[in-house]
Amino acid sequence: MSRRKDNYENSRWLKFKRWVDGETDTLTAERMESAAPEEKIGSVEFRKEAAEAGGKETTEENTDSKAVEMPAVSLSEKRPGDFEPAFRGGRGIRMYNRFYQIMSILLCLSIIFVLLWTIAYLPIFGNAGNPDNNEVSARYIEQGLKETGAVNIVTGMILDYRAFDTFGESCVLFIASCCVLVLLRIDSGSQDERTKKRLEEANDRLFEPKNDIILQKCACVLVPVILVFGIYIVLNGHLSPGGGFSGGAVLGSGLILYLNAFGFEKTEKLFHERIYRRITVCALTFYCLAKSYSFFTGANHLESGIPLGTPGAILSSGLILPLNICVGLVVACTMYAFYTLFRKGGM
Repeated sequence: MSRRKDNYENSRWLKFKRWVDGETDTLTAERMESAAPEEKIGSVEFRKEAAEAGGKETTEENTDSKAVEMPAVSLSEKRPGDFEPAFRGGRGIRMYNRFYQIMSILLCLSIIFVLLWTIAYLPIFGNAGNPDNNEVSARYIEQGLKETGAVNIVTGMILDYRAFDTFGESCVLFIASCCVLVLLRIDSGSQDERTKKRLEEANDRLFEPKNDIILQKCACVLVPVILVFGIYIVLNGHLSPGGGFSGGAVLGSGLILYLNAFGFEKTEKLFHERIYRRITVCALTFYCLAKSYSFFTGANHLESGIPLGTPGAILSSGLILPLNICVGLVVACTMYAFYTLFRKGGM
């Protein structure tokens, strides 16, 4: 038989049982019982008794005139909203921390399980059926131009055969920028003096030269060339080495150079947070819908109705060209967002 513990009065089970039975009020920082007797605080009689015990002779008129009568407040008259500060500062935070820890452990265990389960299905090393020994690579090389219309075999592979994998990479960039936004963004609506000082320092361009004529003249010459070159790399990704990732990186570097030369005030007239959100969401949405339609028709052996065009022409390779544009826009926006968030905590 199990014996009763010596510290049963302080055990968690007894606290939980009292809470279930309604004997304690858990919304307060202190453990006070709901059935406690009502106690009047600050009444005139209490002050008169204290004055008489101290040997002070005062009349009822002086007591009423000098003493400020406080309204009698009982525990039963407290409203639920009166317990909210104690809940937020005490038990609510502890409950949230415990829930956060439990969910973090469950998430980590779930990820570990999925990864181990995936590894169990990987082919054995040296097996003749491994991807590097089968016909997949030969298919890309021999039939890639005919099936995708892209002269660049690498682009045809990542934006046609493995387009959903590339879509996942683009989503990873967008999620990474959102995480950085959550961690580093400074709330401009906050009234904290420290926050205001940080915003003023960031907007004042404290760490870069102000109105540097050499930097601005160089930027006037280089930024248009960089942007045009980035657009060229994106649009010719299916014809020559390049594509959305490399072209988007070039476009992002051009925006960052313009920002360093002319500051946030001028740059935000052309590219601000609202434009960033619209471009990123529209690009990812079009990418997802376009390839979903393409994969649906391909899996059901249906004609997609999207012409591949003439190989070698700028308007060819079906959906690869617009998908390259979407990837380039996402990469450029992500690079610019990273820089502005690390620079001043916002866009």
